[in-house]
Amino acid sequence: MVRVRTGQPAGSDPARKVRIHMEAKNLAELYGLPLVDWQRVEALLSGGPERLAGAGGADNRSWLATTNPDGSPHLTGLGPLYVSGLFYFTTGGATRKGRNLARDPRCALGISTDEFDLAVDGDAVLVEDPDVVADLAVRWAAGGWPAAVDATGIALTAEYSAPSAGPPPWQVYRLTPRQATVVLSASPGGATRWRF
Repeated sequence: MVRVRTGQPAGSDPARKVRIHMEAKNLAELYGLPLVDWQRVEALLSGGPERLAGAGGADNRSWLATTNPDGSPHLTGLGPLYVSGLFYFTTGGATRKGRNLARDPRCALGISTDEFDLAVDGDAVLVEDPDVVADLAVRWAAGGWPAAVDATGIALTAEYSAPSAGPPPWQVYRLTPRQATVVLSASPGGATRWRF
C-alpha cells in the first residue's frame, strides 16, 4: 500500500508532500478479523500528548525500550508526541535512556490506549533544529506539560518532568518508525503489522 500524506514533520514546510510507503499484514486473519486501518491508529496518535502519556485515563501509557551496553534491555516510561508520521520524546543526556540512544539509536516505543496497543520499532536521533524544538515545546505545553525552549535553542526545560527524564535541560529525540504492530482492544478487534 502506498499513501501520500500532506502532513509534515514538526517545523517543516507545510506545502511539501511526504510519500510514505507502507506494507500492511493482517496478523488476525486467522480469526476472520479485518486489517486494521492505519488512519484509525494515526487519528488517535495525532490527538496530542495527553492521549499518549496517561492523562487520558489509567489505560494510556507509553514506554521506550533501548539497549544497554551489555545487550540487556532497558525500559522506561515517557510522554511522546506524534507529529506527521514521526514520534518525539525527551530525555536528559546523562540518563541511561539518553546514553543508550547515543550509542545505539535502535529502540522500540510501546503505547497502550483504551482502543489499542501499539509497538513501534525504529531509530531515534537527536533533534538539533531550533524551529522543530520550539514547535514541539508549544505542542507539549498545549498538552499540559509546561515545556519551554532553553537558552541553547535545542533543548527543553520546565518546572517538572518525569523522574526518569533526569534534570533539565532535556534533549528532544525523533523516532522514525521502521515497523509498527497494533492490536485493537476495541471493536471490531484485529491485529496488523506495517512496515514503512
